[in-house]
Parts: sequence; structure tokens; C-alpha cells
Amino acid sequence: MPRTYLRQRPEMTPSRTARFIVSAFAIALVVGTGLLMIPVASTGPGGTDLLTALFTATSSLCVTGLITVDTATYWTPFGQTVILCLIQVGGLGVMTLTTMLGIVLARKFGLSIKLLARAETKSFGSGRVRHVVLRIVATTAVIEFAAAVLLFLRFLLHYHYSPGQAVAHAVFHSVSAFNNAGFALYTLNVMDFNEDPFILLPLAGCVILGGLGFPVLYELRHHLRLPRMWSMNTRLVLLATPVLLVGGTIFIAVLEWSNSGTLGPQPVGSKILNAFFQSTIARTAGFNSLDIAQMHPVSWLGMDVLMFIGGGPAGTAGGLKVTAFGVLFFIAWTEIRGGAAVPVLGKRLSRSVQREAITLVVLAMGAVIAGTMLLMLSDIALGLDRALFEVVSAFATVGLSTGITASLSPFAQVVLICLMFLGRLGPVTVATALAVGRQPRAYELPKERPLIG
Repeated sequence: MPRTYLRQRPEMTPSRTARFIVSAFAIALVVGTGLLMIPVASTGPGGTDLLTALFTATSSLCVTGLITVDTATYWTPFGQTVILCLIQVGGLGVMTLTTMLGIVLARKFGLSIKLLARAETKSFGSGRVRHVVLRIVATTAVIEFAAAVLLFLRFLLHYHYSPGQAVAHAVFHSVSAFNNAGFALYTLNVMDFNEDPFILLPLAGCVILGGLGFPVLYELRHHLRLPRMWSMNTRLVLLATPVLLVGGTIFIAVLEWSNSGTLGPQPVGSKILNAFFQSTIARTAGFNSLDIAQMHPVSWLGMDVLMFIGGGPAGTAGGLKVTAFGVLFFIAWTEIRGGAAVPVLGKRLSRSVQREAITLVVLAMGAVIAGTMLLMLSDIALGLDRALFEVVSAFATVGLSTGITASLSPFAQVVLICLMFLGRLGPVTVATALAVGRQPRAYELPKERPLIG
């Protein structure tokens, strides 16, 4: 009997999984850049240069919203459609869409794709990947459709857009909002609607829902009236989100209330509305109903903090995620009280999660500090406050800007491209993808405690 050999598939280690995810986003970025360079994508003759196309494609795929050219006038309907598709791909995730495509085509997708989709969606158990992916796509479609209907009616009935224009603007902005991208089809973003709650509130609602994360939305759908069944992740997100929203609203309102360039000229109702809207947007999306360049530098610093924290995990939000900062808060609180194990809302926190949170924050702070230094080196006249704001906005995939993005040097724009890519995938994912294979250690090092503080 002839001897047969079975070729073993390479094991899907964390580093291999991370490399696949990074590669998938890189391929999508190359495709998007190429499409935006086609002459039919831009209004000017001769097509778009590489840097502009790359920056726009990165900002779209990483659902950031930073722009170097005016989305409303520079890109044709074809180019705007490419941007919209990149936003949707970046919001849902490349592997999530790959798995969904396999489901739609009724083809079997291998274990490797299941594991990649599971890593990207933060789901548990490879057998549930199909179910999780379908839930994510359905949730996205329902929320985006509901917001698009509200925006369509407002554009059609109040602003008297044509039906086709109302549909196009409603769909674009609902997708941009739910995916926390912040791209708008207006030169001044949404500043022209800063006194219209029927535009700002649907956008803010989409941003908040997308920022909660799909695991939280899934649990709320099934256990809305049973808080005792909520996971630690859901409890942390639902605890931190209203605190940050209300705190950010009060912070912006107090600092900008009398600012003649922002909230000053508006009536009281509009002041509260816009303070809430910018507090919501600062968490992860790039819409602006106020002129960010006219805000007080202290407001920029406070928004830096909100952008850096971001939204919930496994969703469309950027930033380091509220769960990471929640974990750090409870670690510090336990250390102050002299406890051993770290209790979080009635449960004990795993030590591995503590290490992950600390690693994430350290890597993120390193990226932000390095990016800020590089931007300031590229332009000596660029102040620390504006450079830091731009870098945090790019790394946290927010998209807010003090108006300096287009005027930055090519080198600085490349730095922002790298920060957006790193921020969307996460510094831990990228670091894992770049890491060499782990070698098992056959011994333990002696333990010792340095002096801290």
C-alpha cells in the first residue's frame, strides 16, 4: 500500500492571524488608492496624485475623516462612492466582509478565515462566526437605514433637495456616522446645520451606537431588561459612555459658552445641542458643527483626552476604547486601597487583561508622542497644541482637525497616514504582526521588586 502524506496547514498563531489582518487592510488600501487615482474619480483634469489618493483612502478605510482636499468639490460621484465603500469596509472589517461574502455565495470558508473573522469581531468559538458576522451585518444595515430615512425626510422636506440628492446625502452621511468616519459632502462639514437637531441628533445617535460596539448591541438586544446577565465588557461600556458624553458636553459648553467663534452667538438651545454633538463626535467621529480652529486651546486638550479614550471595543469606534481605561482605573483604585485581586463591577479581573491594557496604553502613548515630535520637526511653526490635536485625531481615527491637515508637508501627511493605519488596527495587533516567533522558555527567572514611586 503506497504511503500517503497529509500536508498540514500552518497553525493560526496570534502573530500569523495579526499578519493576515494587517495584510488584508493593506490590500484594501492599495485597491482604494488605485481607484481614487483614476481620472474619473476627481473633478480636475489628469487624475489625483498618489499622496492625496493614499491619504484619502487611508482616512476612509480607517474611518478617520481627516482630509487634505474638499470631499464635496474635489471628488466626483464615483470618487465619493469609492470613499463610501472604503468607509463601510473599514467599519465592518475586511475579514468580516470576506466571511460574509463566503456566506452569500454559499461556499465553505476554511477554519483560517473563521479564526481571522473571530479575531476581528472579538467573537468566541469558531462555530459561531457565521452567526456573529450575519448579526453584525444585519445590525449595521438596520441602523444605517433608519438614520438614512430620517435624514432623507429632512433633506427632502425642509431643505428641498431633489429626491435623488436627498437619497445620496442621507445614505452617505448615515454610513459615515455609524462607521464613525466623519466624512461629509459639505465644504464646512456639518457647520451649516449647527442649529438643526433633526440633522445633528440622528448623526450623533449613529455615532454613539456604532461606538458602543457590536457585542454590547447584541447583549442589549437579547438581555435589555436583565442587567445581571450583562458581561463585564457591556457593563464597562454602558457605565463609561454616558459619563464621558455628559462630562464632555459640560466641559465644552463651559469653555466655549462665550467664545464668539464657536458657541457665543448661538441661542441657549443650540449651545447645548452643539456642545453635546461635539462631545459625542470627539469620542471617535470626525464631524464638526463648530469651527474647531476657533476653539480655546484648553478645549483642544480636553478633546484630546476624549479622542484618546474613544468608544467601545469590537465596533466602529476608534481610540484605545473605554474598557482599557476602565481596567486601568480599577487597577489603580485597587492598588490605592491595598487590595490583591482587581474587582470590576462584581467580578474579578483576569491578570492577562491587566497586562493587555497596560501594554496597549504604553504603545499608544509612544505612538502619539513620536508622531507629535515628527509633526513639529516637519514644521517648526506648528505649535504643540495643534500638532498634538492632529496626531491624537489621526491615531484615534477621529478626524477632527484645527484646519492644518491640508497645509502639512508631505512628510507630515505620511506620518498621519501611518498613525491612522496603526490606530485602526490597534498597536497590539500591528506589534504582534511584526513580532518574531515566540520561543518557549524552559526556565523561570528569579523574582525581584524594584522601588516604584
